[in-house]
Amino acid sequence: MLFHTWAFLLFFLAVYPAYLALKGTRFRLGWLLASSYFFYACFHPLYPVLILYSTVLDYLVVVMMERWGRRKILLSISIVNNIALLGFFKYGAFVIDSLNALGARLGLAHEIPYPNLAFVSDSINALLSQLGLAYSLPPLTFLLPVGISFYIFQSMSYTIDFYRGNIEREKSFVAYAAFVSLFPRLLAGPIERAKNLLPQMHTPAKISKQDITDGLSLFVVGFFKKVALADYLALYVKQVYDAPDQFQSPALILATFLFSWQIYFDFSGYTDMARGVARMMGLRLMLNFNNPYLASSLGEFWSRWHISLSSWFKDYVYIPLGGNRRGTFNTYRNMFLTMVISGLWHGAAWTFVIWGAVHALGRVLTREMERTSFYREKVPRLLKQLLVFGFVTFAWIFFRAGSIGDAWTIIVRIFSAGFMNPYCPLLALVFVLLIWLYQFVYESRVKLILQFVPVRIAMVVLMILYLSVFAPSGEQAFIYLQF
Repeated sequence: MLFHTWAFLLFFLAVYPAYLALKGTRFRLGWLLASSYFFYACFHPLYPVLILYSTVLDYLVVVMMERWGRRKILLSISIVNNIALLGFFKYGAFVIDSLNALGARLGLAHEIPYPNLAFVSDSINALLSQLGLAYSLPPLTFLLPVGISFYIFQSMSYTIDFYRGNIEREKSFVAYAAFVSLFPRLLAGPIERAKNLLPQMHTPAKISKQDITDGLSLFVVGFFKKVALADYLALYVKQVYDAPDQFQSPALILATFLFSWQIYFDFSGYTDMARGVARMMGLRLMLNFNNPYLASSLGEFWSRWHISLSSWFKDYVYIPLGGNRRGTFNTYRNMFLTMVISGLWHGAAWTFVIWGAVHALGRVLTREMERTSFYREKVPRLLKQLLVFGFVTFAWIFFRAGSIGDAWTIIVRIFSAGFMNPYCPLLALVFVLLIWLYQFVYESRVKLILQFVPVRIAMVVLMILYLSVFAPSGEQAFIYLQF
C-alpha cells in the first residue's frame, strides 16, 4: 500500500474522517495505532508481529531501567535485540551468500542454506484450516520486511535517549506504540526522535485549514517528484545500468547523472508525501532533505541529505566512538567507520559498503581543506557546488550498480568507451535543470518570489495537470523501501 497508489487513497479516505472525529478524545491514539498496524499488515500479515515484539521489548526495557536500575545491562539487551533483528532479516542472506562464495573459492562443495521460515505461515494456515477459516497467510520468506530499519532505529533512539537522561519515560504504551509504528513515516522515515514526536502523541490534534492545505501541497509535490520525475528518469537509468557493457561513455555518464536525481526525487518525494499526510493529521515530521545538491562541501551534503539518518548516525555511532574528541587520527577513524556502517545500513551488498567507503574517503581527504579560509572565501560557491555534486554523483555508481563488476565496468567505460551520441531523454534533462534552477532561486535573495500564494498555487496546478496527462503508467516501488 504505497502512497502513490489507489489502495492508499482508499485507506486514507477511510482512516482520516474517523481520525478527525476522534481527534479530541482519548480514542485518537488507539485509532492511529490500529490504522498503522493495519497499514503494515497489508504488506504481510505477520509483519506487525515483528514491530510489536520490538516495541514491547524496548518499552519494557525503559520501564525496568526506571524501576530497577541496571541500566547498562538493560540497554545492552535492547541494542542486541534490535541489532539481532536487523542482522537476521536484513543481513542474513548477505552473510550466507558471502560465506558460500568464499566456500566456493576454497573448493568447498557444501552450501549454507537459507533459514526456512515457511513453516511459520504453514503452521498458522493449518490452524486456520482446522478452525474452519478460509483465509490463508502468504508464505513467509527470508526477506527484508519493509521499513524494519526505520522503526528499529527509531525505537533504539528512545531507549538510548532515556539511558542518557535526555527524555523521560513514556507512561502510555499505546502512545509509544503509535510513535514507533506511525504509518506516514513507517516505511522509509524520517527517523523521528522521541523528544519531537512523542509529545505530539499526547497533544490534542488542532488541525487548521493551513495544516490541510500545506499537507495537501506537500503530498502533491512528493507525488509529482515520485511519479512524474523519479519513475520517468528510472526508465533510462534502468536500461543503461542493466547492461552497462552495451553502452558507451555518454550514455553511462548521462544515466549516472540522471540517477543522482532519480534517487533524490524518489526518496524526497516519499518524505514529502509522509510529511504531507502527517501534517493533515496535525503532526509535524522533521525535514529530511534540504536541497542537498546545492551543498558546497561533503560535510554540508550530509547535513542536507537524509537528515534524520545522518543525525542518527552522528548521535548514536560517531559520538559514542569518540567523535572528534581524541585527536585527528581518531576523528578520521571514527568518521570513516561511521560512513562505512552507514553504507552497510543502506543495503546488504558489498557495493553499498564501497559506496560508504568512497564517501568516507572523500570526507577524510577534504575535511581540512573545507575548513580553510581560502576554500570558504576564495573558491566560488558555484564551483564548490559542482565539485561536490560531481563527487556525489560518481559515488552513486556503486549505489546503483547491480554488482561490483558492473560498477567497475561503468567506471572503466566512462573513461575508455567511444563517444557516440546516446539516445537522450530531453524532457528528463529539462525537468532536472528546472528543478535545479528552482533550488538555486530558493536559496537566493529572491526566494520570496516562490513564497507568493499565487506562485505556489500555480506550481501545484501545473503539477496536477502534468500528472493527469503525462504521468507514466505503473506503480514503481520507492527505492528506500529495500533499506
